[in-house]
Amino acid sequence: MKKALILLVSLVFSCNSSQKTVTEKAEAKTTEKVSPTTYATSITENELKDHLYIYASDEFEGRETGQPGQKKAIEYIKAQYEELGVPAAKPNGDYFQNVPLEVSNLPTGKLSVNGKDFGIGDHVLTFGAAQNAFDNIVYIAYGIEDESYTDYGDLDITDKIVLLKSGEPKNEDGSYKISGSTEPSVWSNMSESLTKRIQIAVEKGAKGVLYYDAQNFDRFKRRYQYMETNNSGRMELVDPNATEFYSLFIDQNLAEEIYPSINTDESAKILTTTLELNFESSNDKISSENVAAIIKGTEKPEEYLVISSHLDHIGISSNGEINNGADDDGSGTVSLLEIAEAFKLAVDAGHGPKRSIVFLHVTGEEKGLLGSQYYTDYEPLFPLEQTVANLNIDMIGRIDPQREGDRNYIYLIGSDKLSTELHELSEEINAKYANLELDYTYNDENDPNRFYYRSDHYNFAKNNIPIIFYFNGTHDDYHRPSDTPDKINYDLLENRSRLIFYTAWEIANRNNKLVVDKATE
Repeated sequence: MKKALILLVSLVFSCNSSQKTVTEKAEAKTTEKVSPTTYATSITENELKDHLYIYASDEFEGRETGQPGQKKAIEYIKAQYEELGVPAAKPNGDYFQNVPLEVSNLPTGKLSVNGKDFGIGDHVLTFGAAQNAFDNIVYIAYGIEDESYTDYGDLDITDKIVLLKSGEPKNEDGSYKISGSTEPSVWSNMSESLTKRIQIAVEKGAKGVLYYDAQNFDRFKRRYQYMETNNSGRMELVDPNATEFYSLFIDQNLAEEIYPSINTDESAKILTTTLELNFESSNDKISSENVAAIIKGTEKPEEYLVISSHLDHIGISSNGEINNGADDDGSGTVSLLEIAEAFKLAVDAGHGPKRSIVFLHVTGEEKGLLGSQYYTDYEPLFPLEQTVANLNIDMIGRIDPQREGDRNYIYLIGSDKLSTELHELSEEINAKYANLELDYTYNDENDPNRFYYRSDHYNFAKNNIPIIFYFNGTHDDYHRPSDTPDKINYDLLENRSRLIFYTAWEIANRNNKLVVDKATE
């Protein structure tokens, strides 16, 4: 009924009197300025509520990534797009983009030096699979390569495994060679230098690193034992293009077994020591999916506006309570569905957007922005260089209890980070249509919450795609079973969703792409 009524209203405004000529009708259609309000009014609190009471119900089991509830969520979203007649973004008609994930568990196995075995967890630690054999080991001392100093010299370490130790070289008077003073350089800081040492070895073509750090081995071992006891592996993307590389941490006993003079010798050399690595992965493979639909542009179909929200939540607590995630991010999900419906009504009335609009529901946000990272880093369904903006919706149904002022507000984050034009457009559209209070509290570079880096827009922003992150702030029910649909302010959810629709309408229909005047390297 609603769709039919809106189409009727659209026809009333777009048609001329029956006395006008065909030419006059054509000219009128060409010059007509369509009001987006005709379609924005299709976004209603009642429909948002109807969606959310289903999507954030116990039936969906908290929508944890890879779990049965998340599978129900993607099927629900798919069904809504099919009912609306909004096609899948993928050309084969599949709404689902498979996102390969795994939970990194501790491997099992051993390392052998000249035939002598060392089991994992005692003298050697590694957090990934490693299976290979080497006829020799390249000792690189500290593994440093700096502007004024290198341990590598002319050694070729391509496809070799290298032995490194922590610290940095000193002169005979006790001063540090790299700093030239009694003050150590960054190479003495384990947290900062370990990644640098490994990265240098990777860039030089090594197969792996044996890292000896007598002072910090126990720290690595405590982390290993915690993971072993608590089964606390992280969920991560499976990188289809990853280069095989082994990172192994060894204690003093194993280091001296490989090279007895490791604590005193600072000269790089090839050791005639055989090494076998037999560590098998015990990672759990996880199946998960993004959902993507598209409305093709009428004039600039190869330019894309992506509107996103995350479909997942945190699942079921250890005590059996379901975390429904009504605000986080059920509110964003149902908002995106209603925005898609509004644009589809415009299409059906002959007023489709000039640019293509991608409706992207991403998985794995709660696990580290994994679904959006897969989209931007590994399998963009549409070229990033042709993506004009991302509007990201994450929690827009509640009121921040710490905030003072008009309840009809929304926090905006990132609108001015990459494009001054986007920020100005956003302000103008709000003043023209919505009149919400746009609060930039969390847009501050010094905001300790760092929300700019904590939702899916960030994976677009890091690629210099202008973004706006729409957010209501946190509340006492954040990531708790009490985040339920009865606590949503549906009038605010309607107002905020309409603002996003109006903003998307302007971006999709303006003559020129948004200018990126603050691109980062």
